[in-house]
Amino acid sequence: MLLHHARSLLFLPASNARAVEKARALPCDMVILDLEDAVAEDRKDEARAALAPALAEGFGSRLVAIRLNASDSPHHGPDLAALHGLKPDFVVLPKVEAAGQVADLHHVSGLPVIAMIESPRGVVEAQAIAAVPGMAGLFMGNNDLRHDLRIPLDADRSGLALAMQGVILAARLHGKAVFDGVYNRLDDAEGFAAECSEARTLGFDGKTLIHPSQIAPANAIFGASEEDLAEARALIAAFSGGAERYQGRMIEDMHVAQARSLLERAGAL
Repeated sequence: MLLHHARSLLFLPASNARAVEKARALPCDMVILDLEDAVAEDRKDEARAALAPALAEGFGSRLVAIRLNASDSPHHGPDLAALHGLKPDFVVLPKVEAAGQVADLHHVSGLPVIAMIESPRGVVEAQAIAAVPGMAGLFMGNNDLRHDLRIPLDADRSGLALAMQGVILAARLHGKAVFDGVYNRLDDAEGFAAECSEARTLGFDGKTLIHPSQIAPANAIFGASEEDLAEARALIAAFSGGAERYQGRMIEDMHVAQARSLLERAGAL
């Protein structure tokens, strides 16, 4: 599976053997073995040691990434050492604020990098970050960004709109995948679905998740229904070239390309 086809990207602590085992049967598109926020300070070594056996057993057709601690963390060096000889699909770097951080990690690890944009500087530098060779995609880190922008944690996302759109623009400018940040209120299924719908409307490819209960709605909202697929096939079949009327609206080559992209993604999934 290509990264930009992913809809649901689940973070789980690499130190939690039960969660790692359970993830092998979950319908998420990516498993992210976390060494950073999900792992307590006194369990970092345990989390690193768990990486090799977890990757050796594999996660089926799911993409697999490892999230390191940030470049300026004392845990970053040991994380890099633990990566030696491992072959996840991607490595995730949090708190990225400069293109050089991504370039350095790609050079040292030899792995495609997903950069987390979590600060005002990261948002401003997103275009340069997205342009780095070896850069695969961008994650929004909305929790940290809210803190830096002094937006209350329980406020709506209107204050993040410019930042999110800036990161999406950077990703699209350089042909990279881009994913919305996590949703913290685990018991608010309606709010989660609404945020996924908003994120899809903004242009995100999918959403990063923190609980298995969020996988199914993310897959549904960022995926395509049978009705969507049937409509895409019908539009392609009806198109004869140029601008023309189709079911009460005007369509042209761009609409056919969008329909084909929808079918390609559905086929990949």
